[in-house]
Amino acid sequence: MKRILLLLGLIFTFSACGENQKSEEKAEVEEQTESTDQNSDNPVPEEQPEAVSPEQEYEHEVVAGNMSTPWGFDFLPDGSMLVTEKGGDIYHFKDGKRAAISGGPEVYNQGQGGLLDIALHPDFENNKWIYITYSSDEGEGEGGNTALMRAKLENNQLTNREDLYKAEPNSTRGQHFGSRIVFDGEGHLFFSIGDRGNRDVNPQDITRDGGKIYRLNLDGSIPSDNPFVGEENAKEAIYSYGHRNPQGMIFNEETGEVWVNEHGPKGGDEINVIVAGKNYGWPVVTYGENYDGTTITEQRTGPEFQNPLTYWVPSIAPSGFEKVTSDKYPELKGNLLVGALKFQYLEHLAMENGKVTKREKLIEGLGRLRDVQQGPDGFIYAAVEGTGIVKILPLEELNN
Repeated sequence: MKRILLLLGLIFTFSACGENQKSEEKAEVEEQTESTDQNSDNPVPEEQPEAVSPEQEYEHEVVAGNMSTPWGFDFLPDGSMLVTEKGGDIYHFKDGKRAAISGGPEVYNQGQGGLLDIALHPDFENNKWIYITYSSDEGEGEGGNTALMRAKLENNQLTNREDLYKAEPNSTRGQHFGSRIVFDGEGHLFFSIGDRGNRDVNPQDITRDGGKIYRLNLDGSIPSDNPFVGEENAKEAIYSYGHRNPQGMIFNEETGEVWVNEHGPKGGDEINVIVAGKNYGWPVVTYGENYDGTTITEQRTGPEFQNPLTYWVPSIAPSGFEKVTSDKYPELKGNLLVGALKFQYLEHLAMENGKVTKREKLIEGLGRLRDVQQGPDGFIYAAVEGTGIVKILPLEELNN
């Protein structure tokens, strides 16, 4: 009898152990599935391939020359260009001739600050509005911070100036002003401001400016559906936060999203797809390190942070951003272009299913590429420090 009871006890024990193991395995599978589901819209990026020489060779021609630091540019309806010089000047280039634009803002030209981006209102042909970002010493405190204004362009003169946004407080630090401008086609303007070198305070605090992407209506008012409208003490113009220094921005018409590229520290430059209200992690998570090689954080990602689409290690120091839609460059069409300040080339990132599959170094050694845009004629143009605006041409196009 005892043997029978012992045998039954052992059977029950093994059966229970088996059931527990199955339950644990099931729970583990469910946990993994849940984790995968949670990350399906926020995947951790894969390491990039190394940049290589291009399969297609390119040349360039200077179309707007004799410039020191051309920071931003945009095209007028007739194909001519408005170009900002970081030092504070705005020029109109048409038919090879340069004319100064009067009435521009007074800039705080310090470090990386100065006269920054310029962009035409989507309906410029009818209303003549243009938008400009620049560093300004207006407001509280010594130094300066990034500001956004708009004005009407009439006969090479800016009139009807309106100040739309001014980050605060001012700082005497000379780094990380941002700052790019794009429109989403739905009556909104997006612009960026860097963390102003105050990484441990500004980027993670929505009651402070700096380290943010902002969204305004085209008249400068704050959209009622901005993510932090109504939150106590929040800067209601903020659209996303946890950024370091975004100096490239596009509106991706194919996806309906704003994409930015931004400087990391030593390593950890990023391309981010901007989602309302999301935290992009700087400096709590980063793929970079301090410039002296010491660790900022061991964390690369976290459940509360939006992951980058891709990142660079080592840094290329990205500035300027464009998605190619032109048939002029079939080998580039649908892909991304980014100016590499550090290595002085134009980087081509081939994309497939939201991932970078190839990196190419176009027009190497030309200089520090500050901005890149596709013109209304379908050609790619780049702002190069020490030169001006250049037109990028495939060799066969140049020889025709």
